[in-house]
Amino acid sequence: MKSLDVVRFAGNALLQNRRRTLLSLLGVAMGATAVVFLTGLGEGARVFVLDEFQSLGTNLVIVIPGKTETQGHMSAVGGVPNDLTLQDARALERRLRGIQRVIPMTNASDVVSHRERRRQLGIIGTTRDFFLAQGLRAARGDLLPAAELDRGASVAVLGHKVAKELFHNEEAVGQTIRVGDARMRVIGVLESKGTQMGQNIDDTVFAPAATVMQLFNRTSLYRILVEFGAYADADVIKKRIIEVMIDRHDEEDVSCITQAAVLESLGGIIRTFTLAIGGIAAVSLAVAGIGIMNVMLVSVSERTSEIGLLKALGARGAQVLAVFLTESVLLSTAGGVLGLLAGTGLLRLLTSFYPEVPATTPMWAVAGVLALAMSTGPIFGVLPAWRAMKLDPVTSLGRG
Repeated sequence: MKSLDVVRFAGNALLQNRRRTLLSLLGVAMGATAVVFLTGLGEGARVFVLDEFQSLGTNLVIVIPGKTETQGHMSAVGGVPNDLTLQDARALERRLRGIQRVIPMTNASDVVSHRERRRQLGIIGTTRDFFLAQGLRAARGDLLPAAELDRGASVAVLGHKVAKELFHNEEAVGQTIRVGDARMRVIGVLESKGTQMGQNIDDTVFAPAATVMQLFNRTSLYRILVEFGAYADADVIKKRIIEVMIDRHDEEDVSCITQAAVLESLGGIIRTFTLAIGGIAAVSLAVAGIGIMNVMLVSVSERTSEIGLLKALGARGAQVLAVFLTESVLLSTAGGVLGLLAGTGLLRLLTSFYPEVPATTPMWAVAGVLALAMSTGPIFGVLPAWRAMKLDPVTSLGRG
């Protein structure tokens, strides 16, 4: 029996019992679909998140209060770090070389209203440089005015969604809103941007940092962003920031996080998560392999007379083994290809509804799915094929 005859014989055997073949095929296909879809989703999330952060540039240092310790204890007496203040931001702006912007940030939440329309919203206190650093542009009106850090006017810039919900079809620029008990004049509405640095820009109200701090009786910032030039060294900038803060606070009680470090960390976390969910989904391929083994064992028991006839006509045991192994390989490979196509189709359907998420299956996942599917057949088909090979031809014909 030639190799082509073995494949043809195995294919005909599968076609003779279409229902059983289809069920085995679907088991493998569903496992492969899960692997392709979930790894594609994870990879799409990774690319989306990294692109969002990279759009802000990697030349950014985030200064937050509190020292990240590696020796299991707090650096500040009593475990309470000093606050970041507007004066700290001004000192950094004055004393650091090779930087482009120092951006103070404070946050709050309150009811924002216009006439009878009211919404509980996040409020960011910052400066004009915040918008410039993050590539945010005004769809109408202007951004926050360029002014001294500790000077603030009662003006606000609205996120795209906020303006739409508070003003509907009215022009928001020039109108007045209430933030708690205070009145603010709207000077600009941002273009729709979505989420950046964990903040939904479209659903936020922006005002001068000094104004927000005065309004909510705040004395501290929750972070300071330092943007440096393209040729500056991030490590040098971090070192200088810490030196300035030690000089002001008498201790190292701040942490500096670079945008590049955040990108690297996020990429690693999401990649590990993608591998994990892909591995979990791959377990379903093993379950499908057990299904193939059970189906093939039943097939051997039902086809004893056929096996006996093959051996009586001169087929060797190795050829009988090859026939049943080929059936298993055809089942698992066809299921893998079908699952690959189905998973890819689902990802394309997803991206048609959510084009901002570039959900594409990485090549390592495609190769892994096909390799797993193709190996599932011979691994789980060995036992049935071995039993078929060991059947005695006389006994088998007698059972028929």
